[in-house]
Amino acid sequence: MTSDLAPLQPTPTADALPRRFSNFGTLSEALDYAAQGKRGLNFHDARATLVRVYPYAQLRDDARAAAYRLIAAGIAPGDRVALVAETSAEFAQLFFGTVLAGAWPVPLPLPTSFGGRDSYIDQLRNQLSSCDPRMLIYPAELEQMAGAAAEAEGVAGVDWSELLSRPALEAPLPTATGNDICYLQYSSGSTRFPHGVAITHRALLSNLAAHAHGMEIVDTDRCVSWLPWYHDMGLVGCFLSPMANQVSTDYLKTEDFARRPLSWLDLISRNTGTTLSYSPTFGYDICARRISSQTKASDRFNLSRWRVAGNGADMIRPDVMQAFVDAFHSAGFNAGAFLPSYGLAEATLAVSLMPPGEGIRVELVEETELSGMSHGEDRPQRYRAIVNCGKPVRDMEVEVREEDGTPLPNGAIGKLWCRGPSVMVGYFRDQAATDACMVDGWLDTGDMAYLSNGYIYIVGRAKDMIIINGRNHWPQDIEWAVEQLPGFKAGDIAAFAITTPGGEETPAVLVQCRSSDDTERTRLRDEIRDRVRSVTGMNCVVELIPPRTLPRTSSGKLSRAKARNLYLAGEIKPYDIAA
Repeated sequence: MTSDLAPLQPTPTADALPRRFSNFGTLSEALDYAAQGKRGLNFHDARATLVRVYPYAQLRDDARAAAYRLIAAGIAPGDRVALVAETSAEFAQLFFGTVLAGAWPVPLPLPTSFGGRDSYIDQLRNQLSSCDPRMLIYPAELEQMAGAAAEAEGVAGVDWSELLSRPALEAPLPTATGNDICYLQYSSGSTRFPHGVAITHRALLSNLAAHAHGMEIVDTDRCVSWLPWYHDMGLVGCFLSPMANQVSTDYLKTEDFARRPLSWLDLISRNTGTTLSYSPTFGYDICARRISSQTKASDRFNLSRWRVAGNGADMIRPDVMQAFVDAFHSAGFNAGAFLPSYGLAEATLAVSLMPPGEGIRVELVEETELSGMSHGEDRPQRYRAIVNCGKPVRDMEVEVREEDGTPLPNGAIGKLWCRGPSVMVGYFRDQAATDACMVDGWLDTGDMAYLSNGYIYIVGRAKDMIIINGRNHWPQDIEWAVEQLPGFKAGDIAAFAITTPGGEETPAVLVQCRSSDDTERTRLRDEIRDRVRSVTGMNCVVELIPPRTLPRTSSGKLSRAKARNLYLAGEIKPYDIAA
């Protein structure tokens, strides 16, 4: 028996609508313009099969209806509306509906595989307490957890399918200005003490225009993304930016990518227009690892049209990126497509982008330069590859400064500051935290970097620095040293400083271990200890812990600070190994 139903057709890549690079007064104006064309959003299942086509014209109409429903439910301009950010048409229309109603959408995370039910409820409660919303809207399958968080915080919890089934009675919609707040964004690390980043329409559109100019978007560009919409790179870079720059986009849910990462590359291969796609380093890493047991990449994939393979959101690992090139070169992937970038939610998203076509470029920096210490003659020189994260985006200024705020010259490592129209207004209802990172319009990013010939090189997070006997050590260097041992990979190791019972500072290294043999565990612990000593010259505490124990941020990055807190509180329990 054959079906009479024609297969779904995705929204087109090309369109007669003249391209505009986000030169609008507000986000709603951008949506109105995109709705005049035929492009839009396309949602796919775990096997990269198209399941819903959502043109921007339909999104605009549905958003208006959602705005009417929200207004009828008592939502007023300036109210916060918390939305669990599932990658779906429902979230899209509710996000824009909230904006059209004059309220502020607040995307909140989905549960991850780390921490379980209680941890997720606590995270939602903390963020609800911070943003003080009128309601929390969520998909039906999360009603038990999200509903519990909403009830505990005295917030109205609503299943979005129920809300979207209500009558959409027309009502006057407020008119926004560029200086109005558009949305609140929680950065991936803001779990226990969340800071809601307040972004205006003007700041958002400035950054979205910078994306289009920086990536040199053309009419034949199309985007593919699996990034979560509660993270700034997914929400701003792969949801709002394609709409405001009139680019059709194809989506996999993040959880589907986690189960079937190669579906990402399948989707890029199948759609002949796909040229733009972004991922943190770990996304490229998992794909390179998965293909190793497959047949030749060229038998399954065609990556020759992938023009911009963006990379950001965590420290870019040149060894991982090279492994991806090695794995997929036969499928037509061009290493020059890599586009390293740097950004943070406090700057809306992008601070710097590599010019398209330049690929991954690194500089080798001697570790004494990174630590700020002089090089002793009694030890060999060691170098770390620092990745070029591109040039400041349009209208963005950057400076590298000493701790006292003194600007540093080219090549000197210090704190990276940025200033531009896309920098946040501040943290919502937290003036002290705002004042701690913003001075005269300049934002202290909290990251260490240096400038070279107009390019930005990110060294690491200042707050992660391990300082032992007055000497600085980057945890990434210690973690990388352990990763070189057989059986370990990125994400298995967390390094941080602790105080011993004798009052001395020492590095601690938590390593996820899959072996159940006590003798093997002892051997691994001693090997790790020797390895760290050979790289840093320091003795360290090595603890082997069960797999899937190290905590992650909502975007999947390792949280060293949380790992340290859990370890010191006794909530991360190492294996008992004889000394």
